[in-house]
Amino acid sequence: MYKSDVEGLDAFVDRYKALQEEVSKVIIGQDQVVKQVLISIFSKGHCLLVGVPGLAKTLLVSTIADVLGLSFNRIQFTPDLMPSDIIGSEILDSERNFKFVKGPLFANIILADEINRTPPKTQAALLEAMQEQSVTVAGVSNQLPQPFFVLATQNPIEQEGTYPLPEAQLDRFMFNIWVDYPSFEEEIKIVKSTTGDVVPKLNNVITQEEIIYFQNLIRKIPVPDNVLEYAVKLNTRTRPGFDSSPDVIKKYVSWGAGPRSSQYLIIGAKCHAAINGKYSPDIEDVKAVAQPILRHRLVRNYIAEAEGFTIEKIINEIL
Repeated sequence: MYKSDVEGLDAFVDRYKALQEEVSKVIIGQDQVVKQVLISIFSKGHCLLVGVPGLAKTLLVSTIADVLGLSFNRIQFTPDLMPSDIIGSEILDSERNFKFVKGPLFANIILADEINRTPPKTQAALLEAMQEQSVTVAGVSNQLPQPFFVLATQNPIEQEGTYPLPEAQLDRFMFNIWVDYPSFEEEIKIVKSTTGDVVPKLNNVITQEEIIYFQNLIRKIPVPDNVLEYAVKLNTRTRPGFDSSPDVIKKYVSWGAGPRSSQYLIIGAKCHAAINGKYSPDIEDVKAVAQPILRHRLVRNYIAEAEGFTIEKIINEIL
């Protein structure tokens, strides 16, 4: 597609900037959120967007799908949703043969809206899809379209009638992204742009083939040994059972991050370096992606909860 990897990385910076510009036509503010979602997509990762209602989480995902030119399905998770409702099921056709009818999971981008509102059995149906990029029905493995991403949303306020995501499923998400309230100026712009009759026209600035090419290109970026060691050391410092763990971890954390977190720190740092025009990541790139990667992998103990010591504060301490 490009003559060299360097030329490809230069083109990636241009495509990334074009994507940001297109998304900003609809999504005002939330620059850091958009950046983290795009890093996750080009790193072949999945995202969990956490924020109160009305912060355009759903609109953000559908806008990114439009700009990327990928197929998109929204699945509204409810207490009565069954695994077959998202994966698909086998039916008898007119010739009395079993035929697999694909569910809404068979798309490039899946918006799992309010993922914590559905029972564990249905949540677990996503596990294989997120890890293996395939689903098994009646003993037959069905490959999902490429590229494939799950972008899930969760409301942190209303916990009645919800089913907290198990740690194994949370670990499948590369990023846990906190979507915060807009600033006063941004909210003025939002109200102005959404209460008129002008509908912004979005342009598709990247092809499906280019997305897959850039994903593979980012994987090829070399990582210096000192950056690799820093990422793994940072990750192991989150585990309270280690002698080298800092006091804040031993005091406030029950469980630390697993090896998958180290993998995401490196691939995330590679992508962060690439979007900033660098051909190799440094320690600052690892730090830049550490918060959303570690946020959902550390489990606070009762002392941290009693003293109001947040996960974000714990991560900042070890950084």
